[in-house]
Amino acid sequence: MYEKDGEKYFIVDSHSHFWDASRENWVEGQEQYAKGWIDCFYGYHQLGPPETQWDWEKYLKITESDFEKDVFEEGHVDVAIFQSTYLKSWYKNGFNTAEQNAALIDKFPDKLIVNGRWDPREGDAGLRQLEEDARRYNLKGVKLYTAEWSAGSRGWKLTDPAAYVFLEKCEELGITNIHVHKGPTIWPLDKDAFDVADVDHAATDFQGLNFIVEHVGLPRIEDFCFMAVQEPNVYAGLSVVTGGLMHARPKFFAKVMGELLFWVGEDKMLFGSDYSIWEPKWQVEGLVDWQMPDDPSLADYPRLTTASRKKILGLNAAKLYGIEVPAECRLPTTAAEPMQPGEELVEGTAGAQA
Repeated sequence: MYEKDGEKYFIVDSHSHFWDASRENWVEGQEQYAKGWIDCFYGYHQLGPPETQWDWEKYLKITESDFEKDVFEEGHVDVAIFQSTYLKSWYKNGFNTAEQNAALIDKFPDKLIVNGRWDPREGDAGLRQLEEDARRYNLKGVKLYTAEWSAGSRGWKLTDPAAYVFLEKCEELGITNIHVHKGPTIWPLDKDAFDVADVDHAATDFQGLNFIVEHVGLPRIEDFCFMAVQEPNVYAGLSVVTGGLMHARPKFFAKVMGELLFWVGEDKMLFGSDYSIWEPKWQVEGLVDWQMPDDPSLADYPRLTTASRKKILGLNAAKLYGIEVPAECRLPTTAAEPMQPGEELVEGTAGAQA
């Protein structure tokens, strides 16, 4: 856990990867897309502080030791959630599959959660694979790429009838956390396929599922906020917001955070480092230290409190995933507030409630 000024923060990195973009994994004849994808990621990587930037060769494929050091030893992360991204049109064994990610579970059994994925264009075979993955990895969430290419198709929508079959299957299997990439495009995917409008429709129809909109729909921040404020089961995934904006675009970062805090609220915002695009260390430390600038144009935005930071950095994700939070990192509960998963009354709270 991370400690600063006497406060202890339980960190859940809700958006992390363990990818393989090595040349050996590029599909023959599709090399331009495989390279273009990781080159685009590397461009985002360079929006972080210069001292945190890697060379391109290392960026293609990190080691287990790199991951352990960057995330758990130095990155302050207590629990990381791997988000799977397949992209088998360009990568022979997939870019970042559940199977690849699960290889690390035995090494970090109490610190890693593996999310799966599905694609409605895969039909019955895809449903059978989702059922198998749910059993094998005890899935609590999935990561969806509505702009992923497949057999000539360059995208799909959550509102497609075939997608509803998979959402119903998620309900049946108890996979309640639906992470959807709805943000900056990655070449060569189409930006319009990441529009947030389909989340609105699906979230209303599947109120038993949580829709975590990764990258908060950027650049469609206003569309996302006005949709998320009306849908109680829509959450803001802050990956890219912190890594891509906090250092490189501090004024825009303040605006985006302000809009999210005003409309969506601190209870529905989840930290994600987007490792290996960026390391979590500087993002965690930066969020704990960050204050809304003293600027008249930002005066109507809410300010972060210590409690806000604790929620965003870990407690909100812990609630969605049923992760037990150490007593010293919890927030005191009141009679009007539900307790966090696995939480018993903090010593002294009962007396305060009496």
